Amino acid sequence: MESLLHYVWQHRLFNTDNLKTTGGLCVEILYCGQHNVNQGQDFLNAKILIDGIVWVGNVEMHTKSSDWNRHGHNTDPVYNTTILHVVEKADVEVFMQNGRAVPQLEIAIPQDLGDKFGELRRTSDYPRCHRFISAIPSIKVHSWLDSLLVERMVERNRRIASVLDQTRGNWNHTAFVLIARTLGFGLNGDPMESWAKSLPHDELLCQLDKMPYALLEDEFLKMAEIDNGVNGSMWRYMRIRPQNYPEVRIRQLASLFYNRQCCLNEIIACENAAQLADVFLKAGFSKQVSRLLVINAGCPLIFSYGFAYGLEENRNRSLRMLSEIGSEDNYILRQWRACGLDVSTAADSQALIQLKREYCEHFRCLECRFGFEFLSNK
Repeated sequence: MESLLHYVWQHRLFNTDNLKTTGGLCVEILYCGQHNVNQGQDFLNAKILIDGIVWVGNVEMHTKSSDWNRHGHNTDPVYNTTILHVVEKADVEVFMQNGRAVPQLEIAIPQDLGDKFGELRRTSDYPRCHRFISAIPSIKVHSWLDSLLVERMVERNRRIASVLDQTRGNWNHTAFVLIARTLGFGLNGDPMESWAKSLPHDELLCQLDKMPYALLEDEFLKMAEIDNGVNGSMWRYMRIRPQNYPEVRIRQLASLFYNRQCCLNEIIACENAAQLADVFLKAGFSKQVSRLLVINAGCPLIFSYGFAYGLEENRNRSLRMLSEIGSEDNYILRQWRACGLDVSTAADSQALIQLKREYCEHFRCLECRFGFEFLSNK
């Protein structure tokens, strides 16, 4: 419940009239501070008026004040900058490492808020706030989805930056890795990525003029430990359609590589989603697969390239492209649609995938704007 206490403090959802410390000193909260999700106190640079004196510093929070000692704050000099200890129940007096007593303030979590939070925590339904989502104003829904989409693209940029580092700054090799991962269709995504990163990309590229296509294809399959349909230990075949078998997709990737198709310059030169899809269609991929490649390889590459070189137009273009094409269709999105949300574009679907994986699955309802609407609604 400590996270809920943070939420109550951050949004001032407690009675602020006649606040007093456990020692009887008058308290007025001028600024709650910046919520800190890293090590150290829970709220940084707060401004609190205590007994007529303005204190600027950090606020630490616990369900019980005895948690201060249990967490070792009484021996940690970092916590000497604490100006207020906010607790639900003050069961002991607490001291800093320098021996100074810490002023303590008890605040109560409103009953209705606690009940709603408990409901979210207990339910096994997904989404947990499904009964309320349809009542959230459209402008608030789309504002949150816009933020989630950017968050997902920034997260993908970090992954691409890691691949770029492993390929020694080779953007074309990195593009090839992203395309390969997408062609793993989730189940074989990780092994496809590992295989693609292990290829001697530049060496093979230099040999293409002298290498027959059949030899390149054999080399690709050999490095993937696939020979005549016999799967290597890292590949999965259960519940996969034959056209998505690893050896089939690796042969496609060999053709892509041999014909020097879908390279970085082709991808980042595209002005809209239709042009980007055409790059993959011309390489022989179906419409459905091309759409997935636009979403999971093309747009993230354009965004990351813009991020790496400070090209805001690239970043904006990649986000716009996602809004120009239809959404994916999977069980996650069908669940959101069942709640009454309009999931019509890839921008929507990517945002909702981010919401499920980074918020819902980790019980981060207090950081979710849907959760905020549910908890704050009377």
